[in-house]
Amino acid sequence: MSILKDKNILLGITAGIAAYKSASLVRLFIKAGANVKVVMTPASKEFITPLTLSTLSKNPVYSAFVDEADDNQVWNNHVELGLWANLFVIAPATANTMAKMANGVCDNILLATYLSAKCDVYFAPAMDLDMYKHESTKASFEKLNAFGNKLIPAGTGELASGLVGEGRMAEPEDIVDFIEKDILNQLPLNGKRILITAGPTYEALDPVRFIGNHSSGKMGFEIANAAANLGAEVILVTGPTHQKLRHSMVAIKPVVSADDMYNEVHKHYGTTDIAILCAAVADYRPKNIANQKIKKKDSTFSLELEKTKDILKSLGEIKSTQFLVGFALETNNELEHAKGKLKAKNLDLIVLNSLQDKGAGFGGSTNKVTFITHSNAIIEHKLKSKAEVAKDLMQQIIKQLHA
Repeated sequence: MSILKDKNILLGITAGIAAYKSASLVRLFIKAGANVKVVMTPASKEFITPLTLSTLSKNPVYSAFVDEADDNQVWNNHVELGLWANLFVIAPATANTMAKMANGVCDNILLATYLSAKCDVYFAPAMDLDMYKHESTKASFEKLNAFGNKLIPAGTGELASGLVGEGRMAEPEDIVDFIEKDILNQLPLNGKRILITAGPTYEALDPVRFIGNHSSGKMGFEIANAAANLGAEVILVTGPTHQKLRHSMVAIKPVVSADDMYNEVHKHYGTTDIAILCAAVADYRPKNIANQKIKKKDSTFSLELEKTKDILKSLGEIKSTQFLVGFALETNNELEHAKGKLKAKNLDLIVLNSLQDKGAGFGGSTNKVTFITHSNAIIEHKLKSKAEVAKDLMQQIIKQLHA
């Protein structure tokens, strides 16, 4: 999944021959999971049709303040378009449009939307070699950069005039790559590597049966998604679960048993900045695993269990610079037990949830948590979706990292 997933992208198209590439750009944004709307200058319709762009974007295309063919003449609200957008990408950006943007000229709906936009604006110049090198064009670049707009550099190649040189609009794939990298560079966890565990573990009795628990893995998967959306590179070690996550910043490492999880976690911990152990790891496992399916014979059956390795404690014992987060699911004396676990396992933060709280615990889509920090600060949260809890957790981690 791209960092552009669920972003509202407004694509502005101006009157340059490179407008034919804008169709591919729309497709790439849609493929990345973004919502796309297109606004065009009137002259750009001579290079690419609104029908093509509306078909690809699955949204109406705006090229005028009103539709003159419509007797009702409903106003296309450029202010709403500007507020809707998370990103405004103008590609191609001609010398004419850039000069207008730089000087506040507002003679079409694209420029009116540009002046109304509150989001990041990216522009991809496209023009002939001499135009690109002209002092007036350089002045437009400087002004637009000073406004906080972001220049996507033009490429070098054969131009529409037949000349070869600078001025060719960046290829759609390069535009998407530029924007994704720029967004990642602004995110608070960019460059951080986060290790997360999720789901249950299954401890084998025989080739058929196992001891497990009701953990769905949803909380851990939501944390992984939230961390990745903040720019982190995520290693997600997960026990058996039906949860799915596709994100370009998340590498999923499936395991089965507590021992498998222990080994996989220790494989990555040394290069980790933050570790969040959310998995419901079995405390005990069968001491002896049968090679064949155990047959039902007697009216009772005794099972000898042995302790599994305490993954969280083992990480606390070797912690150097890592920020270590644990989870505590309790049924009684919740705060006391969670504080004890925080200290005993050398944690920086523990997330407490109680099975006494309605809507918390395994299996559901909600959770009610309390954060306890290494300084014993207690931050209680109301019942929320697990996605919201994950975002709260990441903000708490960022806050402590910058304290």
